[in-house]
Amino acid sequence: MTASLPLRKLGSSSLEVFPLALGGNVFGWTADEKTSFAVLDAYAAAGGNFVDTADSYSAWVEGNSGGESETIIGKWIASRGNRDQVVVATKVSQHPEFKGLSAANIKAAADASLRRLGTDHIDLYYTHFDQPEVPVEEIIGALDELVRAGKVRHIAASNIGAERLRESLEFSDREGLARYVALQPHYNLVSRDTYEGPLQDLAAREGLGAVPYFALASGFLTGKYRPGTEVDSPRAEGAAKHLASERGQKVLTVLDEVAAAHGVPVATVALAWLAAQPTVVAPIASARTLDQLPALLGLADLRLTQDELDRLTDASA
Repeated sequence: MTASLPLRKLGSSSLEVFPLALGGNVFGWTADEKTSFAVLDAYAAAGGNFVDTADSYSAWVEGNSGGESETIIGKWIASRGNRDQVVVATKVSQHPEFKGLSAANIKAAADASLRRLGTDHIDLYYTHFDQPEVPVEEIIGALDELVRAGKVRHIAASNIGAERLRESLEFSDREGLARYVALQPHYNLVSRDTYEGPLQDLAAREGLGAVPYFALASGFLTGKYRPGTEVDSPRAEGAAKHLASERGQKVLTVLDEVAAAHGVPVATVALAWLAAQPTVVAPIASARTLDQLPALLGLADLRLTQDELDRLTDASA
């Protein structure tokens, strides 16, 4: 990576990441290995260095068993010899063979992820979905062991409530153990209450970087879903519900205006708004084809004015 690239510091960690995290959920699902390699190559060529996956991707596909995405990313890294240039983020708790957040499962799942990724360390390791019945002491204790063993560089949490996050951080601080540096919330222009409020306030206060998923609302914020159009996508149903709402239509109107003013795709503007929000370091977005990638990468070069940001914020209220 060169110093001129717009890398951002991830929370209190030592990691510096590209302002767009490339989502690996499509690898081994809607993108085969060859297409996945092409997307990863193009992302890296543009200066991208932050790849997000999970051990469960994509166990929901018939014939898959989970870990397909990690395996593809691992093969790509091995074939390109670029391990030190890529920040690899993966997650634990949802793989069919490694369910939950017990200490034993966290450690076993991490070893399985390391094997699939073909590496000796994970840069950022998330708890994928919180398990409130498991004490934070057990979860943080197991994650700390992985950090001390050199298997994980930094730890993070996804899909966690503010209270549990606060308990986790306090325990880490009290015991001098590994501490969450990042958070992966569901957050975008048409889903703001899933992060804004106590969770975002806590992240800001504690210096955590946010890496939002569903950054484009299952494709709705790309602008390809319009009244009377049909889109062939596994996510079409999720996107369609936003089209039916007054807020969704208001957001699309302003996105169209701002995109036209800058001569960029609607998706680029939606991601730029998200990247400009407090605590957000890098939204996650995935490309199942090479031609979907430029609109995502454009985020790195687009600077919205305060007026444009305010108009989008107002439309999405």
